[in-house]
Amino acid sequence: MVGDWLARRAALSPERVALIDATRERGGGRAWTYRDWNARVNQTAWALRGLGVGKGDRVAVLARNCVEYLDLWFACGKLGAILQALNWRLSGRELAALVEAGAPTVLVYGPEDAALVDALADGPQRVALAPNAARGAPTLATLVSAASDAPPPAAGLDWDDPWVICYTGGTTGLPKGAILTHRSVTWNAINTVASWELDAGDIAILNAPLFHTGGLNVFTAPLVHAGGTSIVCAGFDPAQVLELIRARGVTVMFGVPTMFLDLLARPEIADAGLERLKIVISGGAPCPAPVFERMWSLGARFKTGYGLTEAGPNNFWLPDAQLREKPGAVGYPLMHVDLRIAGEGHDLARALGPGEVGELWLRGPHVFAGYWNNPEATAAALTPDGWLRTGDLARRDEGGCVTIVGRSKDMFISGGENIYPAEIESALAGHPGVEAVAVIGVPHPRWGEVGRAIVVRRAGAAGEGLDEARLLEHARGQLARYKLPRSVVFVEALPRTGAGKIDKRALQARHGD
Repeated sequence: MVGDWLARRAALSPERVALIDATRERGGGRAWTYRDWNARVNQTAWALRGLGVGKGDRVAVLARNCVEYLDLWFACGKLGAILQALNWRLSGRELAALVEAGAPTVLVYGPEDAALVDALADGPQRVALAPNAARGAPTLATLVSAASDAPPPAAGLDWDDPWVICYTGGTTGLPKGAILTHRSVTWNAINTVASWELDAGDIAILNAPLFHTGGLNVFTAPLVHAGGTSIVCAGFDPAQVLELIRARGVTVMFGVPTMFLDLLARPEIADAGLERLKIVISGGAPCPAPVFERMWSLGARFKTGYGLTEAGPNNFWLPDAQLREKPGAVGYPLMHVDLRIAGEGHDLARALGPGEVGELWLRGPHVFAGYWNNPEATAAALTPDGWLRTGDLARRDEGGCVTIVGRSKDMFISGGENIYPAEIESALAGHPGVEAVAVIGVPHPRWGEVGRAIVVRRAGAAGEGLDEARLLEHARGQLARYKLPRSVVFVEALPRTGAGKIDKRALQARHGD
């Protein structure tokens, strides 16, 4: 059944627990069976229809994790509408541009973001999640409570119809909206259930943000496919994670390295029972070797994954028996994932041998359909025969096991967030005292990498007195906080290549430690 996953799951396993709401109570509150959740999502779909939402219309959501967010996602599936998942960490300027580009019919927002929504120009209808955020707008709860729980009319969907616009960074300009279709979301679930051996008994903690593909698709959609359970948390709280593992029978867990560092800093982790979990997987950034060793010492089947918004995000699996002999490897392609490792100049005619490094290409029904209203970026990412150029560098060993070794894109990852220097450079270059600027990623013990700006001051009065604090204050209103560089180095000139471009490799060698 295209689109209406919950109607089918409610028919197959109506009494199984689908969701546990732990957004207000640390140990978890109300539990929703698949029958109950399907009825609730039917009501949400009717409420959206009453606001004029139909097939192909966008429903923008700017909110922290909550059950209502998931209701909206699956209601969009029933209606053939498209969830536009907005990142609440972005600045008002960035969000305004994304709303304008996506042209949603409705913008649903949470109480934490009411002031940010108030600052947006007139546009879509606005619906608040909670009364204290209403500001004169209707609340979703009121609309849903008045709606029918009968199934809405069939939307007449095709597998290639869009379901989600999920934003990923770009080397220039605004984040790009990756179009996740009903086909790509479904096949990521199929790949994950089949290859990671998920089943109806599995329980996951959902604390990754739902504006990320990690929150939507690492475990959440696959567990609906399998009939398992997600514990919905407002965000990452290490004490809550350990309590849920102890008390709620959690079996599978996903996080970024920063989250695992926070967990390992808590003494109670020793008694959390990590050995009972069948999957503990780290993604989003390279994970420090000491984290592997400590997690293994606690009995966790800890491994690293690889994914990206444009493909899955789940693509590989490393069998438990190979964890210690292949530390840091992402493993082998999932059941319906094809891969190539492209040589220099994307020379696919020459097969790269074991140990050779090239760009990782992926293909399969889980790959996205392209970028929203951005044909140039789509053509750059997808080949005519369906291969996704990931921009990441990888190698295979003699047995076909894959390790990701770096990123060919001008990008670094901080705390699981992709950081694209060109966007930051543009903001910093707008200061009248800046003659030239380049941003690189440098190692950080907590976040993996953070930004460092290398700046040439402008001669004369404009550049006098320009220091790190003043420059970062200038950028603060233009960039999300996590994108701001953590340090600034002032230099006389930036090194350049023979073609006149800034030599980032030279900057990394001089200033990247």
